[in-house]
Amino acid sequence: MTEIVLMSDPKVAAVPVQECGEPLVDVRRDGSLLVDERKRLDSAGSFAHVRAGVLDRLLAAQAQLPRGLRLLFVEGYRPPSLQRRYFDAYAAQLRGEHPQWSDGRIRSAASRYVSPPEIAPHSAGAAVDVTLADADGRELDMGTRMNASPEESAGACYTRADTIGDEARSRREVLGSALAAAGLVNYPTEWWHWSYGDRYWALETGATAALYGPEDLGRPASS
Repeated sequence: MTEIVLMSDPKVAAVPVQECGEPLVDVRRDGSLLVDERKRLDSAGSFAHVRAGVLDRLLAAQAQLPRGLRLLFVEGYRPPSLQRRYFDAYAAQLRGEHPQWSDGRIRSAASRYVSPPEIAPHSAGAAVDVTLADADGRELDMGTRMNASPEESAGACYTRADTIGDEARSRREVLGSALAAAGLVNYPTEWWHWSYGDRYWALETGATAALYGPEDLGRPASS
């Protein structure tokens, strides 16, 4: 099995960012994508925003899907403060369950499920949590619920987990093939998490730098 590079790996943080200045855009703007509102936490709808280049690639991936299937978009941009809250809460949970673990081990284990805030692809508008739906918009079974932790799912949240059924595995392959063909990369501990233009993407594709750094919704992207 290929070794998984976790978000906490120093190699990820070492990737430089050459911010391209691309704006955050609302994926709901023209109705091309099916959007689930389960992650809506604010009136501005931060969750439904991604960089323009990411949206272009999501639409390209959707065009690659077999007839009768659609992408179901669940979350894109995540404010840095929310990312920090998620990471700290999960790290605290792990620390309570494993008091003997070092801080480094806690950070590494936490990064299987929540990216360290300083490099988080979601906070750059570079990452999306997506799944598949049928033609009527019904979410399909992908082997675990979206956002199932490694503990909850006994590792079945890993993209290539061998403990899920054939149908769910086939659907993950369909989803992955379309997104990869459009230029996104998967975080292997989360079958639903894909990104483009962030540090993890740069490391996985051999790019010399990330295109997108952390952004605040409501102000223009840095240049």
